[in-house]
Amino acid sequence: MNYYFELRKDKINKNGLIPVRLVVTGTKIKIRRNLPDVKTLIEDWDNDHFYIKSHKKHPLANEYGKSNKELQLLKEKLDKIASFFEYNEIEFTESLFLEKFESDKVSITIDFYDAIDEFITLSKLTKANGTVKKYTTVKNFLGQFHEHTKYPIRFDTINTKFEEEFMSYCFNERKTLNNYYGKLISIIKTIMQWTFDKGYHNNIDFKRMKRTENEIEVIYLDKDELMKLFTHDFNSERLNKTRDFFCFGCFTGLRHSDIMNLSQANIYPTFMQLNLIKTKTMNHRIELNKFANQILDKYRNTIFAPIPKITSQKLNKNLQECCEIIGMDEEFTISRFIGSKRINTTYKKYELITSHVARKTFVTNSLIFGMNERVLREITHHTDEKSFKRYLKIPNSLMKQEMESSWDSKF
Repeated sequence: MNYYFELRKDKINKNGLIPVRLVVTGTKIKIRRNLPDVKTLIEDWDNDHFYIKSHKKHPLANEYGKSNKELQLLKEKLDKIASFFEYNEIEFTESLFLEKFESDKVSITIDFYDAIDEFITLSKLTKANGTVKKYTTVKNFLGQFHEHTKYPIRFDTINTKFEEEFMSYCFNERKTLNNYYGKLISIIKTIMQWTFDKGYHNNIDFKRMKRTENEIEVIYLDKDELMKLFTHDFNSERLNKTRDFFCFGCFTGLRHSDIMNLSQANIYPTFMQLNLIKTKTMNHRIELNKFANQILDKYRNTIFAPIPKITSQKLNKNLQECCEIIGMDEEFTISRFIGSKRINTTYKKYELITSHVARKTFVTNSLIFGMNERVLREITHHTDEKSFKRYLKIPNSLMKQEMESSWDSKF
């Protein structure tokens, strides 16, 4: 990047004053910017040092003084911008130059955390609140990592050495489960890719970082468990409303946030049409089955219509109470990994039932009942197979059914 100033001799005014223009050049790039407040007589312009020659008795001394101050500040800013491109080894582009030029403050180095703040701010325009909170959590996690290890957090230090130090901190100090560690790495790579695309750095070592992820058990209610919960009268308005909220998710596949956002205007005789919060999907349509309709009918023309609203924390607490009452006490052993260390913990099934289980229950049972997978993905709005399969684990009953229909029936 280079720059110089030139006189706009074609714009000379009646007093002989000529406006000054900035010209910035790069490879196959030329950017011009007029400086409307900087004007000079042609004989007073120093074309070698880019300033206006003046003295105390000059009739334009006051105007020249202001113009020279503006030129000096501008040259300092341009020198910083040039150093920014050189120091960070970033290719000079018109868009990035103008972004820096029009900014009130120019830093030669880009602060990693300032870039994350910018990423988070822009994400609020397109991402769900839950996703934005995850980005903020990762920023704080990185700050705690730096505080503990003193490892420098910069764009150029997110590399193999960082991966080793960060993994050690997560597994040994924080006892982070592998799947959560994998999510941290995934978000860090997302931020690094975004800042790379913005031209904030040219480090590509971050692409080599690998997320650790283990297959986890899918907790869902089978048909009998779901119907037992759905039809049970708990003799408690609090628990009955909890049951209805949860079961509505089991019968529609909606996330907790989407049920909370549901209004009567979204409900039609045979379907729902709503905007999905997490994916920002507009006018998403879900056909209503008879069980979902029974719940909607129950609350029609009441102050709770279309369905009672219950926060996630209260729902989970009440839901486990409901499931314990109906005897959902089968023991489940959950296996998790911290690095290579396997941690086994045994729970009663009711202890594992949360709002997330509703969506998993809908997906798994829909598959068991023979729903077309493509239709199922359209209902749940999973945009890719990998995301879809996080909710889906082929149940033993379906594998047995398929084995019998494909092998046993042939002989």
